[in-house]
Amino acid sequence: MKYATLNDLPATAKLPARLRLGVDALTRRNAAAVSQALGACAFVRGARANAAAGCVTILYDGGKREEVLAAVGALDAETLTGQEASDFGLDFRRRLYGKLLRHYAKRLLLPPWARIPLDLWNAARYVRRAIASLRQGKLGVETLDAAAVTASMAMGDWKAASSLMFLLGVSELLEGYTRERARNALADSLALNIDKVWVARDGVETLIPLADLRQGDKVVVRAGSVIPADGTVLSGEATVNQASLTGEATPVFKRRGDSVFAGTAVDEGEIAVEARSVADDSRVARIVKMIDESESLKAGIQGSAERVADKIVPLNFALAAGAYMLGGSRAALSALLVDYSCAIKISTPVAVLSAMREASARGLLVKGGKHLEAAAQADTVVFDKTGTLTAACPEVTHVGAFGGLGREDVLRMAACIEEHFPHSLARAVIRKAQSEGLLHAEEHAEVRYIAAHGIATSYEGRRAVIGSRHFVEDDEHVSITREQSEEIERNSGGGSVLYLASDGVLAGYLCITDPPRAEAREVIAALKALGVERVIMLTGDGESSARENASKLGIDEYRAQMLPEEKRAFVEGLKRAGRKTLMVGDGINDSPAMAAADVSVSMSDCAGLARETADVAMLNGDLWGLVALRLLGQRLLARIRGNYNAIIGVNSALLALGLLGAAPASVLSLAHNATTTAVSAASTRRLLDEGPTGK
Repeated sequence: MKYATLNDLPATAKLPARLRLGVDALTRRNAAAVSQALGACAFVRGARANAAAGCVTILYDGGKREEVLAAVGALDAETLTGQEASDFGLDFRRRLYGKLLRHYAKRLLLPPWARIPLDLWNAARYVRRAIASLRQGKLGVETLDAAAVTASMAMGDWKAASSLMFLLGVSELLEGYTRERARNALADSLALNIDKVWVARDGVETLIPLADLRQGDKVVVRAGSVIPADGTVLSGEATVNQASLTGEATPVFKRRGDSVFAGTAVDEGEIAVEARSVADDSRVARIVKMIDESESLKAGIQGSAERVADKIVPLNFALAAGAYMLGGSRAALSALLVDYSCAIKISTPVAVLSAMREASARGLLVKGGKHLEAAAQADTVVFDKTGTLTAACPEVTHVGAFGGLGREDVLRMAACIEEHFPHSLARAVIRKAQSEGLLHAEEHAEVRYIAAHGIATSYEGRRAVIGSRHFVEDDEHVSITREQSEEIERNSGGGSVLYLASDGVLAGYLCITDPPRAEAREVIAALKALGVERVIMLTGDGESSARENASKLGIDEYRAQMLPEEKRAFVEGLKRAGRKTLMVGDGINDSPAMAAADVSVSMSDCAGLARETADVAMLNGDLWGLVALRLLGQRLLARIRGNYNAIIGVNSALLALGLLGAAPASVLSLAHNATTTAVSAASTRRLLDEGPTGK
């Protein structure tokens, strides 16, 4: 393999030498094999290949640098490519090869009379399953399998019984592998695959097992390494590849104070991270745990398909009885060999898990198949405004001055007062002052923040206040004339207004707007094209601001000045009216309404409560994810219905062939099981094309 040295750190008295190499042919498929091959070298203490970053990090004995380079250069990409890292895949192949070997060895090496005890032993397994199913009050596919095997033996056709059990065993392996592979692929795409991490303790970097990492530890992460825990950057700067978690293709720049997440990789730079959530508490760990528990969140169509499948089994027995009376035991055996239940029960959850995996690749964390179905069937989409339809990044669009002050004086004074309060409007004022080069000195006394109203302080010896009109006019008794009100209304553009007063006189105002997301209007149009009948915006903003934003985005319905409990009541009213609702929000104030909706979606970097409440989390902050979610849900339902029709059609044809005596039992069994496997495998295919919409 070709490589390039990225970082070579000298050995210390306590630590092994460390070498990081960029490897051209490194892929996710061969990363584990590369790590294993290098780790087998006597002079290597540990090796970790990172396919996302395209490099391998090696810990080795001091003085063995050239040997390490030679070992990496000797790796054969052709040989390594295709090696499976999954123990599950290896176990599947061993079991399949073992089954094939035992079956054909028995036929070749044992006389017919000696095979009978082995066949009876194998048949007992199917009988035990059938009895267990019947004890639970279920007449399922287990009973069908046992009936077919025992019927073949009762007819004296031991060869057919042996072949049937062999085919059933192979089918179980293939079906289990297909389903588990879909689940594992979803979990593996998000799981944290690292064993050891560097931790700085008492000024010394120490390599410790990941299991020993504790909350509050200072983790050092360098280029090419995976961040092992959710946390906050304490020092350093780096570009972080978050594609594994959010689907973002472009690395994100991180510096002191920024949040980082387990499972993302440092592309360039070096950062020290204070571990906030480790082990089972990390976002990635919670995602994987959610996948394990997702069976409790089956899609309604999935549960319906399984119930239908269970109801079909008694019909197989009824058909077998009728076939026996009309065509004898061979015809009856055909009715027992070909069933509909197995393929329906396996292909449906495989399709759901595959759709969830595809959603995760697009930065959509779906917490269960039923939420995909609900997103597909929603006829009403309800949006919060701030942080959802807008980017929650307000900007100052106009500064006005009264009473002899200049515009720059108003902006400088406002920035000076606001700089100590990290709310979004304050940041907008400060950014505006910085962009115009308006520097200011500390010219005010201690400031007092009045929640949801404004700020009061002493500026150049005069009482100064800044905030809402209610605060300035009603609480501070500042007079605002009709002419001033008209000017402010004319320049506000439907946005928010900060009022600035000095010594009881209105000194100026700042108009602030939170512009809609660039993609918002197109996304709303796309949702309507996909069958959404109503798109509604709920906001706590005033009427003029709400009307202005709704007009810009092509939203026909909106509700202004809404409190959290009013938003929830509104969504509940929609549901009582028979609407199927999807709610999109980003803040704590949206959580009650999100919980009331049929399916809820949270934006990236939303409040923790909103994220926990949401059924779907959009991790990349792009509203196009809603379109992808809708399409995924619709195409998943279409795939499940298509699978159902195919299963019914093909197996009905096989059943007819058997009843007519046109195909022997072994052929029917093989074709039936091949159909089940083929439909299940086809259910893992992608539902969406590349691109933001997936169309």
